[in-house]
Amino acid sequence: MQIQKSPLRWVAALIAAIVVTSFFFHFPITIVNAVTGAQVPEFGIHLSTWRIVFEPFVGLLLFFNQSFYAIKEFGSLLFWILFLIVIYSIVESLRISDGRVRRRFLFSQVFQLLLTMGIGFVVFVIVIFIPLPNNVIVNHSKNLVLVTTHSHTDYSHDGLITEQELKEWHDRNGFDAFFITDHNNHSRTLEFVKAQLAHQPSNGPEVFAGEEFSGSNHLSLLGLKREFRTKGFNDATAIQQTRVDSGAVIVNHWFDGEHQSMEYYRDLGVDGFEIENTATDKRYDRKLYQRIREFCMTNHLIMLGGLDYHGYGSACSIWNAFEVPDWKNLDARAKEVAILKILKTRDQSKLRILLYNDRTYYDSKNLLFGPPLTILNYFRTLNFLQVLSWIGWILLFAFIKVRIRSNAALEKRFSCDLLVPMAGILGALFLLVLGITYHRSNQVVEDFTKMYLEYGSLLLKIGAALLVLSSVVAWFRMKRKLGNE
Repeated sequence: MQIQKSPLRWVAALIAAIVVTSFFFHFPITIVNAVTGAQVPEFGIHLSTWRIVFEPFVGLLLFFNQSFYAIKEFGSLLFWILFLIVIYSIVESLRISDGRVRRRFLFSQVFQLLLTMGIGFVVFVIVIFIPLPNNVIVNHSKNLVLVTTHSHTDYSHDGLITEQELKEWHDRNGFDAFFITDHNNHSRTLEFVKAQLAHQPSNGPEVFAGEEFSGSNHLSLLGLKREFRTKGFNDATAIQQTRVDSGAVIVNHWFDGEHQSMEYYRDLGVDGFEIENTATDKRYDRKLYQRIREFCMTNHLIMLGGLDYHGYGSACSIWNAFEVPDWKNLDARAKEVAILKILKTRDQSKLRILLYNDRTYYDSKNLLFGPPLTILNYFRTLNFLQVLSWIGWILLFAFIKVRIRSNAALEKRFSCDLLVPMAGILGALFLLVLGITYHRSNQVVEDFTKMYLEYGSLLLKIGAALLVLSSVVAWFRMKRKLGNE
């Protein structure tokens, strides 16, 4: 009877901790203006039913995905999991007096460590490459429309998403329009835009043509109407050719390298700078941020947020809100002209940069110790329905555990030792399927992106190794279990 009471106490303590953290230390998720830091009341957040139902399985992953330094923080989380396994293994081995049994236990824990690393890689792939049901922005404004001015398809060398998939992704994330800005080419984008225009009115967000030109810095050339090759162009020529199309020019993520001074680009006649970019660290040095912000304000340059989506990486957490009255009654070309006019006249009063805000600012120092704080902050953001989801799943697993422990036949049939290798087998199969999918996708765009081939090969190799390792461990543990019976 004591065996059953102990887990129930842990269950009660865990539920109480979640309830207290989420209700008494609540941190409301808001949409804020990146330039002013003030909340933008016209916009809210919607949680899908799938997100709420499976909150314990996707919520924490999404919260790490939207961390300011996501990859580093996910690495820190995996480090702490492996560290705790090592500490547990050492402590448990010291309790075993029989040297042979101790060696067998430590040998088993080595494989447990390897399996955990493999499963951790699978989770990382899911977070980075699979579009989880993240919170979606809700637009309650009358005249503000949400636009991306920086995105990539698999016609970029580092893209991993088709044009149609990119349109669907923007639609799911509340956008009214987006520019495709593939690296150093826009011929395919023009074809896609023309095809969309031929089917007006089209479903979903409007698509406009642009290009990310790799000169001294990356420049977004927006509003392109004709094909021209930028290979061999210098910055001034790329800007001049964009002006022929009455387009706008934005300096992308200047803070990531500072290849030329801001004055250099101002004198070339660019229209503005990205001051945030979610494909890089979401919160770079705030002193540098203030420097860019003040420079743009002083020199009457527009400020933008760069989503810079490539088909992988972080969940959507930045939007450009343009003030365009009567948007729905405009045709596609008129909509593009209205957006470009705001950019070229550099009217910041008609453009707000919106940021998804679910935690207080922190810098990149001491990220090794960040995971516990990130987990705590995640539970602070939960609403009532999300808390109920956590409680429901905790009670379900507790019930299953108590049920198994109270029945000798069930306890023999189910072994916790097999859970990790079985999870490894499922994870390996997922990697193999995704790797094969990427290899097949590569045949369509092999002259443009190398990402499908590179990632596909990596996933196939790691998936095969994880499948062999997990199967071997599962076989030995099953054999040992049957031998003990």
